[in-house]
Amino acid sequence: MSEYAPALCLHVLRQPWVLLVLGCTFCLLLASARSLLLPVLALTLLLALGRQALGRAWCAYIERCLGGDLSDIRGAYMDGPGARFWVAEADGRVVGTVGVRPAGEAGLLALKRMAVRKDHRGRGIAAALGREALGFARQQRGCRAVVLNTIMLQHEARALYERLGFRRQSRYVLPTAYGRLANCTVTTYRYELP
Repeated sequence: MSEYAPALCLHVLRQPWVLLVLGCTFCLLLASARSLLLPVLALTLLLALGRQALGRAWCAYIERCLGGDLSDIRGAYMDGPGARFWVAEADGRVVGTVGVRPAGEAGLLALKRMAVRKDHRGRGIAAALGREALGFARQQRGCRAVVLNTIMLQHEARALYERLGFRRQSRYVLPTAYGRLANCTVTTYRYELP
């Protein structure tokens, strides 16, 4: 997930309120200093501080997301009914993961932690993991659908889910102050089982 930090910074920089703040700061400093150097240095400092703050916020988000279930894979994905966790290996190293577990609503399973190392992408590993997870879901008695959430930065993942047969169900802004400020949207996908 840390690979999305630069894309997140660009996403935040494109937000109208950020552009307005940066533009107004530049204009005010230019008008008051009557020099181009001060506004340029101030904007550079603001951008650097913003990048640091976003990096820290993103790291905290990653820790919160991954700290729960991945700190106890056996308990979250292997000990309960309707839950499973798979890894893909290459040369004795884990290069991909995916998990499935009950989604909280009866008859729904949640696809979680789909990830493939960047240097192993484009080889069909994620598609194979996704098909394995969907095959597992089909075998679960009473399972009607598989759901998942993904953020707006994960373009390749969203395309993969749609190729696997998932359909967009809804979109929402992360319900946090950071999510609202950065306009960080989450898309929910659903795969209906026959």
